[in-house]
Order: sequence, then C-alpha cells, then structure tokens
Amino acid sequence: MDPDKPDIMISDVVVPTAGRDQGKLFYVIGTDPVYLILANGKDRTLEKPKRKKRKHVQKVLRSETRVAAKLLAGDKVLNSELRRDLAYLSRDMQANNLGG
Repeated sequence: MDPDKPDIMISDVVVPTAGRDQGKLFYVIGTDPVYLILANGKDRTLEKPKRKKRKHVQKVLRSETRVAAKLLAGDKVLNSELRRDLAYLSRDMQANNLGG
C-alpha cells in the first residue's frame, strides 16, 4: 500500500483521478490490496460495479450516512439510495467550495 495515500475502506466516498469516470463521486463497496470496487447507482450499479486501482482514486470523505452504515454492516443497499446520497454529498461539496 502507498504510504502517501490514506487507507480507503468500504463505505468511503472516492473520486477517480484517471479514466472516463474521472471527477465523479463513488461509494467503495468492496476492497482488496490492489483494487477497489466502486458503485454510484447510476452508471455503475451494485450489480455491475467498477473495479479501479487504488492509486487511481482519491478519498473525498468518510461518509457517516445511513447508506454508509448499511454498507459497513453488509445490509442490502439499493442503487437509488446510492444515487440520492451521492447527489446530496455532491451538492454539499459544491456549496462549500463556492461559499468560501
């Protein structure tokens, strides 16, 4: 693991820094030493997640939402829940960046 990168775990929110998904928010739904399994509920659903190398993503935040708690507990999560949560987080991040 890269010492410069923070440890990324299931239920973290990340942004890919390379590839066609660059700049979009994703939830981490699975991990292994080299790859992360990402889903956003829209382009990358829970049924067809994106496999991305750890070095090609940047951790945005440790989400403390209900969806994150469900992912950590291993409970069933719906694609609509992922979409709604990520849309809310995206709006919140844009508001904070524009506000100062």
